[in-house]
Amino acid sequence: MTSPLKEFTSSAARPLPVILLADVSGSMAAEGKIDALNQSVREMLSTFTSTDDLRAEIHVAVITFGGEARVHTSLQPASAVKWSDLVAEGGTPMGQAMTLAADLVDDREKLPVRAYRPTIVLISDGQPTDSWQAGLERVTRQGRAQKADRMALAIGGDADVDMLRRFLNDEKKQVFVVADARRIKDFFQFVTLSVTARSRSANPNDVPRMQNPFDIDHL
Repeated sequence: MTSPLKEFTSSAARPLPVILLADVSGSMAAEGKIDALNQSVREMLSTFTSTDDLRAEIHVAVITFGGEARVHTSLQPASAVKWSDLVAEGGTPMGQAMTLAADLVDDREKLPVRAYRPTIVLISDGQPTDSWQAGLERVTRQGRAQKADRMALAIGGDADVDMLRRFLNDEKKQVFVVADARRIKDFFQFVTLSVTARSRSANPNDVPRMQNPFDIDHL
């Protein structure tokens, strides 16, 4: 049963969108990567659901790319998400996923003007297998998406770290790099802490400076 306080918080708070771009290509099935990703997302959603603030309500969307890019979870309050596990198969159409993310951010019905600055998170263990240039341009230099906070995780030695740096499009930011699936959870804990800190801050549009949980840009 939803408490009166929760109902008041949800009705008064402005959306704080978090958009995950998750690589579910065939290579993610190896070495427990997709399982670790699913578990990490579940834990993140649980924390977001229990985060109440009068200013911001965390909303989540998940866009997957493996064979094709598609919306796995439409943008909605974290508390409303009924998570279904991701399955790894196919290629790595990263550019298509970026285009879908830009489309979502530019859609004023799905992401209203009153929403706070979105966070877009890109997770990948490989290199794009599609024509990615247009998608990258959309998500980093055009429309409302260019103003988003962006984070990126490279998993393993085959990940295209240079592409992820291009996605960040910010010399002050670095790509999180993990050698194996065991540390995917550390990245998601960092994302969770960053977003919840924003939701509780005086101005959730401001992105707090936080200590990185592990070495960055080094495998």
